[in-house]
Amino acid sequence: MQTQTVSFSSGARQVDAYLARPDGEGPFPGVVIIHEIYGLNENIRDIARRFANESYAALAVDLFTGRNRTICMFRFMGQMLLRPLNNSSLNDLKAALTYLSTQPGIDNARVGAIGFCMGGGFAIAWACTDDRLKVIAPFYGANPRPFEAVARLCPVVGSYPEKDFTAAAGRKLDEALDRFNIRHDIKIYPGARHSFFNDQGSRYDAAASQDAWQRVLTFFNEQIGAPSRAKS
Repeated sequence: MQTQTVSFSSGARQVDAYLARPDGEGPFPGVVIIHEIYGLNENIRDIARRFANESYAALAVDLFTGRNRTICMFRFMGQMLLRPLNNSSLNDLKAALTYLSTQPGIDNARVGAIGFCMGGGFAIAWACTDDRLKVIAPFYGANPRPFEAVARLCPVVGSYPEKDFTAAAGRKLDEALDRFNIRHDIKIYPGARHSFFNDQGSRYDAAASQDAWQRVLTFFNEQIGAPSRAKS
């Protein structure tokens, strides 16, 4: 694969990101990766490389670019409460998708997003406002406000830990997507805790993480057509 640190314009500022893509000319489907509160760390970069190994071009965005993380967290909380469907973070993500979609060898008709915790919430809110996204994979993310906005979602494969406040959000989203007849696969993992997918964290759950990864690859393959080489 090919990996590199890149930057792209979002309004008046530059946003950093990590791009991992398969060798070859493509065209490849694309995925934007949205980090949790730990930022664009090695765990998130590794997820980008894992996608590249499965024939996706993956762009992991650094929403903290040039800013203090603590201040950013307060800003993000305010955005999710006051302007969940129209804020600067979603603008950064939309700019990231524009950047990724215009790279050589990327099929801009086959793009999706995956996000974790804060990033999972952003993925859901973003997909309510951007029909370029064809599939999303939120992990332990909050639902947007107003909740009725989820009627505009693309297909969703969501993963939530049972021992976490976001489990209730996952169940609510599952019921709503049933009602709105939107393709989805929502799973609550018994015994798992917040950040269970982070294999560099203390709450890593290998069984839940591996199962969730398989589900994401299968679902993404069905929606945007990258062949999965994952082993069961």
